Amino acid sequence: MNKIIVAGISGTRLDDEQRRALAGCTAIVTSGRYHHLAEAAGCEILPIAPVKDALAGIAARLVDQGSVGVLASGDPLFFGIARTLIDRFGPDLVEILPGISSLQLACARFKIPWDDIRVVSLHGREADHLPGRLLIPPKVAVFTDNRLSPDRVADNLLRYLESVGAAGIIAGCRVLVAENLGSAEERLVRGSLADIAAGSFGNLNVMLLLRPAPAASISPLGLSEAEISHSRGLITKDEVRAVTLHRLGLPGTGVFWDVGAGSGSVSIEAARLCPGLHLFAVEKEEEQLANIRKNIARFETFNVQPVAGSAPAVLAGLPDPDRVFIGGSGGRLAEIIEVAAGRLQGAGRIVVNCVTGRTRKEAPELLHRHGCRVRMSELQISRHQNGGNNQWIDLNPITIVTGIK
Repeated sequence: MNKIIVAGISGTRLDDEQRRALAGCTAIVTSGRYHHLAEAAGCEILPIAPVKDALAGIAARLVDQGSVGVLASGDPLFFGIARTLIDRFGPDLVEILPGISSLQLACARFKIPWDDIRVVSLHGREADHLPGRLLIPPKVAVFTDNRLSPDRVADNLLRYLESVGAAGIIAGCRVLVAENLGSAEERLVRGSLADIAAGSFGNLNVMLLLRPAPAASISPLGLSEAEISHSRGLITKDEVRAVTLHRLGLPGTGVFWDVGAGSGSVSIEAARLCPGLHLFAVEKEEEQLANIRKNIARFETFNVQPVAGSAPAVLAGLPDPDRVFIGGSGGRLAEIIEVAAGRLQGAGRIVVNCVTGRTRKEAPELLHRHGCRVRMSELQISRHQNGGNNQWIDLNPITIVTGIK
């Protein structure tokens, strides 16, 4: 049976097993980087890009001519072409002869164990809040490309950390870049975020980000009001915050808008619960924005992005949300819900915490008008005062209105 032989190249040469397997191929698919290896095989050479054309060429030759070879770097199953080939032709037609992956080689060069590393590929992706993807785990391997090169990635992270005042993270972060691994132009670079941001790098590299592990926490849920920086008592109370997060039904990934974020307490706890979530804490008051930044730095919730401005106007620059929490509206609840509901992703949720009678009346009507199924809960919280007088303090009642798309 004709097959697709996928050879993963370590360094600049094929090994003996790969050469023997490719010797029986009638054509070899490769990039310009490995063109000389394909020429040595003495058969037809097909370009690997565009991939759509390469797949069509492979399919035609498998039927009429014989087996086809594919040259790839490292381990073709590690962010490589092998996944595409298996999806297109099925596992029975694909034989894989892997080499050492670039991640393995980079970690070997720097003497870094990689069994506990988080791997992120930026190939062909937008810079969608890199701090949330790269700064939360203590050890991350990043596959960059010509748009998001190591210097640009480091600069992006550095600017964010400076903006939230996370000086400790900046000081403790080490960056390692392995460039052109296995070739005569191999280069190993070590430095701080600032060092790497000031450097220049080629397209073929692996970037390792290392920082001290976050302080151990008993639970990602359960921060107290006393732990969270806030002003003038303006914070979602602990018990209300817990129910609010439950009503939001947070997804593991996606986009969260916290509108009228105040101190950012809801965003901070949501970020700790769901590190893969990208949260926008929207707030117009500078005093509160300063609290949000302090809380991000304190709790290392780098998937939270402060957004200065008034809703709904400032929402235009944000990606469409999967979840929306409205803790404050500045008297523009109708406009905010209209925008949020109109852009809410499928099966999304909007949660509004209502203190005034007017908001209690308007929120469910507005959510229903914009196509949401509505559920409501009223919370009356009483707190026991420490001491011997057995005194209970009643907090203001809160109505939590949830709209489900």
